[in-house]
Amino acid sequence: MTTGARYSRELRFVATESSGEVTALIDAAPDPWAMLVLAHGAGAGMRHRFMEALTDRLVGRGLSVFRYNFPYMEQGRKRPDHAPKLLKTVRSAVSAARDEARGLPLLAGGKSMGGRMTSQVAAAGDIGEVRGLVFFGFPLHAPGKPGTERAAHLADVGQAMLLLQGPRDSLARLELITEVVEPLRPRATLHVVEGADHGFHVLKRSGRTDEEVLDELAESTARWARVLVT
Repeated sequence: MTTGARYSRELRFVATESSGEVTALIDAAPDPWAMLVLAHGAGAGMRHRFMEALTDRLVGRGLSVFRYNFPYMEQGRKRPDHAPKLLKTVRSAVSAARDEARGLPLLAGGKSMGGRMTSQVAAAGDIGEVRGLVFFGFPLHAPGKPGTERAAHLADVGQAMLLLQGPRDSLARLELITEVVEPLRPRATLHVVEGADHGFHVLKRSGRTDEEVLDELAESTARWARVLVT
């Protein structure tokens, strides 16, 4: 990857044989020290304002970011693809990012569903030389249906993991996500973003702003990743 100048570039790669190509965006840091392969959540694509704002902050801290769409989002459909297609897309995205990274250490993860799909690929041992996984709001359970079954496969993940979670997350009760992480330490790290919900929004009465939360997400990710790749 070229160094010395910050830039953004759009490209396409084959997600699966049946669905064809999807769009990806590379946001390159001026002098990058790693690349994060970042998958979007179920309800919004790679250009969602959260993905844009988070990417901007990560790039500002030296992390290049490879964002991509899942096939259903690329095709303008609201309902996510079935898991096998999502998982194949994650594998294809990591492969495409590897070619673009040109030797940079790779990290992978995503927002909500995107992170969960990435973790399943990692648990199956199909994520190549990715050094670590980052989950921005791991979707532990459906709203109002607390449980930890969705995280059972994390025990099979060989990479280091960073879980960034808000205590008001309706898809991951804090006591349950803590219960999941404890037996996985030190391979897994839980960072609690005070006051945040699943979308990392905070209430005005918290005294914090969404922009401050985004800064915290990016700074915590960069600090954790620096230690991992050096």
